[in-house]
Amino acid sequence: MIGGRTVARVELRDVSLHYHTLAGEVKALEGVNLSIQDQEFVAVVGQSGCGKSTLLSLISGLLKPTSGSVLIDQEEVQGPNSRVGYMLQNDYLFEWRTILDNALLGLEIRKEKTPEAVEEVKGMLKAYGLGGFEHYYPPQLSGGMRQRVALIRTLATKPDVLLLDEPFSALDYQNRLSVGEEVVKILRERKKTVIMVTHDIPEAVSMANRVVVMTPRPGRIRSIHRIKMCDEGLTPLQTREVPQFREYFTTIWKELNRDD
Repeated sequence: MIGGRTVARVELRDVSLHYHTLAGEVKALEGVNLSIQDQEFVAVVGQSGCGKSTLLSLISGLLKPTSGSVLIDQEEVQGPNSRVGYMLQNDYLFEWRTILDNALLGLEIRKEKTPEAVEEVKGMLKAYGLGGFEHYYPPQLSGGMRQRVALIRTLATKPDVLLLDEPFSALDYQNRLSVGEEVVKILRERKKTVIMVTHDIPEAVSMANRVVVMTPRPGRIRSIHRIKMCDEGLTPLQTREVPQFREYFTTIWKELNRDD
């Protein structure tokens, strides 16, 4: 605990995941070692099929490694738990439920929907630009607004670790920029430990403290890059404007396209 707040450090120790298909054994991940610090934002990039989403499933407890271990604060992950929130590529809002009811869904499932929790979620909707939309339905909202609702739904359950799997892939370029800016602000305010998977190198560099580059299958960590601009507190849009941004992009792009 730090100042009454639960610390959320994530560690993968020599993690491998193999599975069998009709065509034979598939090695999805091999010998992955990674330590993620409390409140750190780590982005994982790599080619399709390299095991990025599999990595998130292991951290969330949805999958178990073939070998090695996944730990949160030195406790081994044995299955899904309330400390981890998972936001997928699609917002998965139920179109027959209001925005408020969608945002409360996780709390309902956990039987934690108290009057106090409802008021807190209403406050989050207002704080993040959705005040007055509580009784609207998902088809009435823009893509960016829907993603904010999905994020609030995830944050409402108060996870210590937040997993983002291509969270902006369904948005157009302009919305990706604006929603990414908003999401980073929200996550910094709420002091979350974040692991995000993305195909978008500029998105990774502009949002994360570190960028992890994966090899093609079997997925291994090829390199890790610390992004100084994020450490200095720059926003994603500010980061895109500094000269080093292009340097990071070029270096990571070359790493992704190496033949070895």
